[in-house]
Order: sequence, then structure tokens, then C-alpha cells
Amino acid sequence: MCRWLAYSGTPVLLDTVLYRPEHSLINQSLRSRMGVESTNGDGFGLGWYSADGNGTPAVFRDIGPAWNNRNLQELAAHVRSPLFFAHVRASTGSAIQQTNCHPFRHGRWLWMHNGAIGDFNRLQRDLCMAVDPALFPCIEGSTDSEVMFYLAVTYGLDQDVPGAVARMAGLVERLGKEHGVAEPLQMTVAVSDGERVWAFRYSSQGRSRSLYYSSRADTVRHLYPEIDYLREVSDETRIVVSEPLGDLPGVWNELPESSYAVIPSGPDVDYLPFIPEF
Repeated sequence: MCRWLAYSGTPVLLDTVLYRPEHSLINQSLRSRMGVESTNGDGFGLGWYSADGNGTPAVFRDIGPAWNNRNLQELAAHVRSPLFFAHVRASTGSAIQQTNCHPFRHGRWLWMHNGAIGDFNRLQRDLCMAVDPALFPCIEGSTDSEVMFYLAVTYGLDQDVPGAVARMAGLVERLGKEHGVAEPLQMTVAVSDGERVWAFRYSSQGRSRSLYYSSRADTVRHLYPEIDYLREVSDETRIVVSEPLGDLPGVWNELPESSYAVIPSGPDVDYLPFIPEF
């Protein structure tokens, strides 16, 4: 499986989040505490939007491990972004190649995934046949994650993100049952259009991979006034992570099973229920 991080809020240098925390994503690539594998060294990727860009994200991906990539460290120390994704990969069987590294990009959209489609080789043909023929040539790699992305685009990601992801998940569940796969889907997914981030946690068996979101920055500032960088970020700044970046109480909240979060969030609701749509 994999570990990932999504940041949205006040523009920051990427290394502020990727390298500096006690249990940063780079640390997790070598010593994950909550993943199926403790090491996630089968490639990595970044996707980021610039504050003054045209809405199309930049992507940097490589097949080596994140913990010793000097280009990644150099880039992270000089790129400032208000919204970015980062992913470290542990392959579930697909090839270790650049086109299989997350995040995936299509137009203004970024997508990354931790989990797997059960017996993907048995379902792959039927799933791919459901992708819009105009989008099929965009699939460059061989992962279930990328197919899930283009199914979501096919099912209306541009118009209704939760609905499109629910329809994608419903198709995987239905085809899995038809092919005798008892537990077809395991996923934590992040998707963004450059303005908002949606984060989903769901699995067929009801035991999804870990996913956490940060408390509001004003809450964390109140708890820990000594943390300098928090003075510079807006109250709406949030981070979603596969596992917490540190152990400070009150900072991290587990996203419940079968739910999704939207960032920026509303004033009263941090997350909503997620149900596949058949």
C-alpha cells in the first residue's frame, strides 16, 4: 500500500510539510507506523497548484524512494504552493515505473489513492471498457488507481465530485461481486480541482486504511502557541494524511469509516457519509 498527504491553505514551501514535521511523509516512506508495509519505496510523486497559475497543476514523479531523492528535496525547498499533493508508493503488484506513480493528472484535476481493487486482473477489462472512449488514451500506466481516476472523470467529476467517486466505487463493487470477488474495493482517495480537496475513506469490508485530517489552525494555535509556523497560516488551512505527522494531542482527527471530507470545509461539518452508488 502507500502513504499520502494533501495540503490546502496559506501558500507554504513544500518542505515545511514534507520534511520538517517529526513524522513527515518522507519519514513515513522509510518508517510508516500504520501502513500495511513499513517501507514505501516504490516511487513517489508531487502535484501542486501555483497561486498565480492557470489552474493546471504541475507534477513531479520518480521511481526511486523519496527518502534519498536530492531533486525532491531541492524542489520542495523552493516551491511555494497553496494546494499540493504528495504520495509515496508501495506497489501492490503493478510495475515500478514513472507512469504508475501518483498523483495522476487530467486537465485541472489531481488524484491519488492508497488501497487496491481486489483481483484487479480479473476486473480490469470490464472496468476499462466503462471508461469514456475519448479518455481511454489518457491512461498511461497499469495501476488500478489510474483506472479508478478515469472512471470518476467518466462519471462526471467535473460536475459532482462525491457523486462521480460514488458511481466509480459502485461499479467496482458490482463488477467484483459478479466476478466472485468478496471484497472488491479498498481506498483512501484524494482529488482536487485546484480550489478544493475531497478526501474519501471507504472499503468493502468496512476496515479501511488509515486517514486523518488536521484540526483548524486556530484550534492548534490555541493548544500550541509555541509553534512558530502556525502564526503564518490561515484558520482554513488543513492537511489530510494517511497517518499523523506527529504525536501532539488535539491536532489530528481520524476520518470515520465510509465518509469523505471537503477542504475548505463548512463551518459546522468536517465530514459527510460516503456510500457507493450502484
